[in-house]
Amino acid sequence: MSEKLQIAIVGGGIGGLTAALALRARGLSVTVFEQADELREIGARVTVFPNATLLLHRIGLADEIEKIGCPITGQLIRTSTGEFINASTTPSTGIQSYNVHRAEFLKLLADAQPKGTLHLGHRLSGARETDGHVCLSFSNGATVNSDVVIGADGIHSALQREIGLKTHPSSEGIMAYRGLIPTEKLSWAKDIGGRMSRWIGKGRSFLCYPVSSGRLMNMVAFVPTDLDSEESWTAPGDLTALSAEYAGWDDPVLETIGALDATFRWGIYDRAPLPYWSAGRTTLLGDAAHAMVPHLGQGAAQAIEDGFTLAVFLEGAKPEEVSKRLKAYERARLERTSQIQALARETGRFFRAEYDDVAERDRFMAKWMAANGQIRGHDAEKVAKEAFVLAKDARSI
Repeated sequence: MSEKLQIAIVGGGIGGLTAALALRARGLSVTVFEQADELREIGARVTVFPNATLLLHRIGLADEIEKIGCPITGQLIRTSTGEFINASTTPSTGIQSYNVHRAEFLKLLADAQPKGTLHLGHRLSGARETDGHVCLSFSNGATVNSDVVIGADGIHSALQREIGLKTHPSSEGIMAYRGLIPTEKLSWAKDIGGRMSRWIGKGRSFLCYPVSSGRLMNMVAFVPTDLDSEESWTAPGDLTALSAEYAGWDDPVLETIGALDATFRWGIYDRAPLPYWSAGRTTLLGDAAHAMVPHLGQGAAQAIEDGFTLAVFLEGAKPEEVSKRLKAYERARLERTSQIQALARETGRFFRAEYDDVAERDRFMAKWMAANGQIRGHDAEKVAKEAFVLAKDARSI
């Protein structure tokens, strides 16, 4: 056996590819296995908040993120009829937030992988731990032995099932319509800059923000539903039905819907925190570990934090230490991600409410902004180093 741990990551999305870069930055040997035959990220955007930007800078991606990202300079929140609720600027922390197009971000991360370390067309069919390693088998007939396996394979994680876990998704009773519009087609967006625009109303919310260096406007419209909608980025939506949902709303909302050539619908499902993420030499990260509703925009950032935390806990590990170190990683991350899952859920309810009591609305707004500030100011790598030292002192790893 090589002295260097051999790590396999199942899932070549944003979380898996970022984790691979973070692990290699600490001298670990990593191979990524992705089930798709080509890397193709469907969907419109990822918000890279400061808690993620900080970490990406540390692995040399600062310039690349700046090239593809649209800097977030603030947000505008209005009622359904256009009354201003809040107009804020992004606090000057020295670390920029960006909205980036998912496909562009994924390409950036894939291009940063060393040649021969990313294998496409590998759909996991089984994982079995034996003789001090995990044997992965794939539907294409390939088998791989690894000292550590990381499941970064999303909400329908095969690795999650392999370690005895099962999630029970429950609908929020809403679905989202998504779409992209050239910004130049929207008269209201001429002076928007990098600000995010949100309209909130009874049972619905409507969100727009620029991506692709401001060339495109991404739209996400949350509406009530009693149907079982797919958790899919590609299910086609009905423009006529979307328009009917927002009849009587503010003019920019109606203009945006009218400018769409097509829309896609996306079922929003919630999940309770998992009781554990790790078993033996296998662990989970990102949506496979803590899928959350999208109302905070922290899903990608939390996956990135997971990867950097794993890198801290696996650096210098001997094969016989792997299981304890993975459990320590889980302990270091479980409370934070569970809290963010809960806040995302609460935020969604707030954005789909109309308040008769404006003071009550403003109290929640202040609470929400304070919590967001704490989340975005987090340095996951620093916290992981501190947790690692404490675990070592306590001889739990």
